[in-house]
Amino acid sequence: MKKKLVSILLAVATVAGTCGAPAMAVFAEEGTETVAETEAVEDAEEENADEADAEDADAEDADEEDDDEDDVSDEYTTASSEIYNSELGEFYSLYSEAKEETNVSKRYAMMAQAEAKLMESAVMLPTKTQGGDYRLSRMAPHTIGYSLWGSDEYRIHQALIATDFIKAEDVAALREKWAELKGTGTYEAEAKKYLEEKGYTLKDEYNYRYTADPSTWDILASSRQTETQPLVNTYDGLVEYDNEGVLQPALAESYEVSEDGLTYTFHIRQGLEWVDSQGRKVADLTANDFVSGMQHMMDAQGGLEYLIEGVIKNASQYIDGSVTDFAQVGAEATDDYTLVYTLEEPCSYFMTMLGYNIFAPMSKAFYESEGGKFGAEFDSSASDYLYGKGPDSIAYCGPYVVTNATEKNTIVFKANESYWNKDNINIKNVNWLYDDGSDVTKWYNDAKNGTVDWVALTPATTVTAKNDDLFDTYSYVSDTTSTSFMNFYNLNREAYANVNDNTTGASTKSEEEKERTAAAMKNVHFRRALSFGLDRASYNAQVNGEELKVNSLRNCYVPGNFVALEEDTTVSINGTDTTFPAGTYYGAIMQAQIDADGLAIKVWDPDGNDGAGSSDGFDGWYNVDNAVAELDTAIEELSADGITIDEENPIYIDMPYPSSMEAYSNQANAYKQSIETSLGGKVIVNLVDCVTAEGWQYAGYFTDYGYEANYDVYDLSGWGPDFGDPSTYLDTFLPDYAGYMVKCIGLY
Repeated sequence: MKKKLVSILLAVATVAGTCGAPAMAVFAEEGTETVAETEAVEDAEEENADEADAEDADAEDADEEDDDEDDVSDEYTTASSEIYNSELGEFYSLYSEAKEETNVSKRYAMMAQAEAKLMESAVMLPTKTQGGDYRLSRMAPHTIGYSLWGSDEYRIHQALIATDFIKAEDVAALREKWAELKGTGTYEAEAKKYLEEKGYTLKDEYNYRYTADPSTWDILASSRQTETQPLVNTYDGLVEYDNEGVLQPALAESYEVSEDGLTYTFHIRQGLEWVDSQGRKVADLTANDFVSGMQHMMDAQGGLEYLIEGVIKNASQYIDGSVTDFAQVGAEATDDYTLVYTLEEPCSYFMTMLGYNIFAPMSKAFYESEGGKFGAEFDSSASDYLYGKGPDSIAYCGPYVVTNATEKNTIVFKANESYWNKDNINIKNVNWLYDDGSDVTKWYNDAKNGTVDWVALTPATTVTAKNDDLFDTYSYVSDTTSTSFMNFYNLNREAYANVNDNTTGASTKSEEEKERTAAAMKNVHFRRALSFGLDRASYNAQVNGEELKVNSLRNCYVPGNFVALEEDTTVSINGTDTTFPAGTYYGAIMQAQIDADGLAIKVWDPDGNDGAGSSDGFDGWYNVDNAVAELDTAIEELSADGITIDEENPIYIDMPYPSSMEAYSNQANAYKQSIETSLGGKVIVNLVDCVTAEGWQYAGYFTDYGYEANYDVYDLSGWGPDFGDPSTYLDTFLPDYAGYMVKCIGLY
């Protein structure tokens, strides 16, 4: 069974990192300055440090996962395991050792070494992060939640939004002010003062363009950003990151950590209420609602439950069924206002996890009134199970309630009058307006006339903005984020049309061509040839423009500056003890391992980011000579299996794309041209037209299993971090149905 495989794996591989010294934390009185896989085909998200852009993140980010485990055959699982062990075995071995390490800095270093092996395996090619494009916006920078991980970056209630576009010079001044004031708790007030002094009028409404409706309204049963981004505004967590990146109290006023680092005790605010979509009270909010939420999250298994396996006591055992009494799980309400989490082991990043939806509360009373049950009785397919089917079937404790949701049209959020922090909300109304992306000028025109409040400019709309005399005054380059996008290579392809509609994305390859491609994709040198053969800058230019084509390029999975060593650390690199000083970034250690292995991959530039070092902003992969050399090796190895590859007998690879979306159509053609040119016509890219954004999404993004992946190469999905540790990325490549993104390479 799928869930049993998950638990067996994690019992071996998922070990939390150690904490620092136990602590007591009492938050400042009334932390009111509170506010971490972008929609599948958007070019950007809200302006801030997590300004978003094109595809998906968070894969970060899923419909309720299909629980019919009989759909997964033993043969398929066995084949997936054999391929995984062959192609990712070295990564998994090193990563498992890293997760056993209790010293935080050494753990980081060993994880960087493991990721080096992941990069060398070439099961995916890092392509870009979010942002790094031209923007026009009415939203002041850094006025929504700031965090490199979790969901708080999508909380909108503290935003400062002007009635007119904010000038580029004022965006720059506000960014400088934020850097100066970060951590003081004063930036929002100073930003408001600055804007008013500059003559801007602030409004209490935010208008946003979206491209995909939520598939569920149950935040605890989802792992896709299409649900996370809207629904995070309907509830509060225990704590939240504010717009200066400081963890602030939300539904918890304070917390303590035990001396052994295993017990976290949170003190819940009194007087909190749950309301329905009309703002009517349905229940009091108590500590038990966090316990009920966690149990429901584990019951629903929407794709993120693995995050707490090996972290919360007996979570793994409850999920795999070996523990059926939830009282044995380390989540307990000792009274109405005291919540206690008990951990399996000390966890250095536990507090950073609380900003994600897996720790969201849920009104037990409302859930049960909508047909919800717990444990063995949970059945989301039951005829009387209504919870999460729409905005009227959830309860709210956050800053907004959803008063209208019309599919592919509008989602309307109104301020929750019962919200505990209602007096500190800047935005009273939020309107999401649907855009299918078929009209390449619509987003720009809507932003220009005020229908939506910002736009990421494409090469075409950049020209239009210049002609409209808007570009020079208002355009600025957005910040990049911690979300990583990849080109995924399907190592075990079984689908040759979209699983939801076999008339969409249908491959034209013959059976012989399918077999030849399948063999080639299992060869690491062939995959490296594809990775070295893509001119990623030209590819990226089709969306971000020629001037900004390298800004958002990323060269690894975990951003190179995501974490740094806290102390001098020695690890063995290919048998040689190597010491890295305190402060060394993760990316530098990854690069050291790659260099020692003799591969011409550059994932870290020590001079980037003004000398601080960076894994972004350069192309460390594209090299035609390397591509040809790798292809020659692949040809030699595959010839032993009777496969001839030359100009007359090329390998055909399918790549889906949406012809209705001009920028992404151009990007697909840039991919085809680059690969075919670099590899001398020995590899031919079949561009498979899925026509619409939805067709493109269903080729891979909306799949639950690797056997549903309808492509040889796919460039839509990515991953945004859930908490502040490299494992939030690397766990997604665990085997046996545990790693969320492994399905993108056709496995599990």
